[in-house]
Amino acid sequence: MSPSGQFELVLGLMAAVVVLELAAHRLRLPPSAVLVVGGIALALVPGLPDITPDPDLTLLLFLPPLLFASAYFTVWSDFRANLRIILQLAVGAVAFTTLAVGLVAHLVMPSLPWAACFALGAILSPPDAVAANAVLKGLPLPPRLVTLLEGESLVNDATGIVLFRLAVTAGLTGSFEAGPAVAEFLWLAVGGVAAGVLFGQGAALLLGRLRDVSLSIVGTFLAAWGSYLAGEALGVSGVLATVGAGLVMGWRQHALFSALVRTHAHAVWTLVVFLLESLVFIIIGLSLRGVLGRMAEGGTALTSLLPAIAAIAATMILARFAWIFPSTYIPRFLLPGLRRRDPYPSVAVPVIMSWAGMRGVVSLAVALSIPEAFPGRDVILVTTWAVILVSILVQGTTLAPLVRAMRLGGFALERRPTLSEPEARVRMAQAALEAMRKRSRTLDGGERHPRLVEQYSHRAEMAVRFRDSNGSLADDRREHFAAVLTANRAARAEILALHRSGRIHDSVLHRLEAELDLEDLTAERVLSETEDGG
Repeated sequence: MSPSGQFELVLGLMAAVVVLELAAHRLRLPPSAVLVVGGIALALVPGLPDITPDPDLTLLLFLPPLLFASAYFTVWSDFRANLRIILQLAVGAVAFTTLAVGLVAHLVMPSLPWAACFALGAILSPPDAVAANAVLKGLPLPPRLVTLLEGESLVNDATGIVLFRLAVTAGLTGSFEAGPAVAEFLWLAVGGVAAGVLFGQGAALLLGRLRDVSLSIVGTFLAAWGSYLAGEALGVSGVLATVGAGLVMGWRQHALFSALVRTHAHAVWTLVVFLLESLVFIIIGLSLRGVLGRMAEGGTALTSLLPAIAAIAATMILARFAWIFPSTYIPRFLLPGLRRRDPYPSVAVPVIMSWAGMRGVVSLAVALSIPEAFPGRDVILVTTWAVILVSILVQGTTLAPLVRAMRLGGFALERRPTLSEPEARVRMAQAALEAMRKRSRTLDGGERHPRLVEQYSHRAEMAVRFRDSNGSLADDRREHFAAVLTANRAARAEILALHRSGRIHDSVLHRLEAELDLEDLTAERVLSETEDGG
């Protein structure tokens, strides 16, 4: 296909995204499921080119920005507070699912070597970050449950990819040693996190020096891809490096970026994440033609694999239940201190967490990266695609009704008391008022900005006076908005200090900061206009 043809294909897929998203909203179905079905329909249209996603390009193009965006907006305090459960899911559940799927795969497909069976298990073991975020949007879930599922999806890809590499190495060399395997896993994990934290700190230092909005936003995208590539170049986990960099920059964004950069970056990233997530699901559907082509070349009929695929898909789902239920209740039963701090949740919690483990494009890309000489490669590819399809179409479409049918109240982790949003507003207003009083007070004891000191109650009157003054109040207007910026800087410093000390939650910080950002944008625009005009 010519370059212009490839570009036309991308435009066509973007148009298909718009149509399918509208259809999903109209039909009240999960967009991920509708996009996959739409991709399958496009794959069956005669004349359309075969689309077989390149595994390296797919991982590099989609995974870093999507992981970075998820980590960037992750509530770090909640992530840290739930780290025990997140690691149980991201490491324990992935390893257990790999083992279970590998054993069942060898049972239903005895001709498939053990290494290939466990490679398939590693491919299918980690729930996908993209699928999780797409399906969880808009569901009435407790915030802690969302934190656990999203936190798991940030980390578990690294576990699955490491186990996959070990299985492939064993299949190609015919040997496996547990000691070096554990050492490699620890190096990839710890090294990936360390590399990501260092990269994030360096990127934050550089981006903090930029004053151009467009350059700052481009820099955030470079940080996403750069952290992944840096991790891979260092021989550690690029996935964890991206997550580490995203967490660091998300933590520092409030003091790092101006209001204008934050506002514009949020809009740009929202659009990019939407397009990438949508294209991921269409690509899963479009890959059907390539899957069928491989089966035809190998002389294998899809119907002959259906019983084995059904058994593997069921194992993948049931293994998550088998891990999550005991890990939810047994530690609390054995540890009274944990039980007091984090009481037994209702049965609905492990049920929803178990059913929410959808697989997606990461599994497909990892399967495509299997070397051509690896035994059972085509069977693994077909099985992976079919199981992903079952996961998205079955689990994805039934998760919302299941959530609504079960009661999920009361699942919250005990935390230190924090200020409520109204209390935080009082502190913020007091800080702004004190800063305004200092700025407004003149040497003779008078007030330069009495209306601002009175909580901006006469802003409309000042606007009328400025309109009627024929420009004579331009200096006063400039000073007015300069004073607004001074007050807002003090208010921002106060809520950041409250957040850093753990006295307000991230959600409160974001809401209050957004209000200050909007006021800053107005003041900065007015000052910029007066400077340009003067």
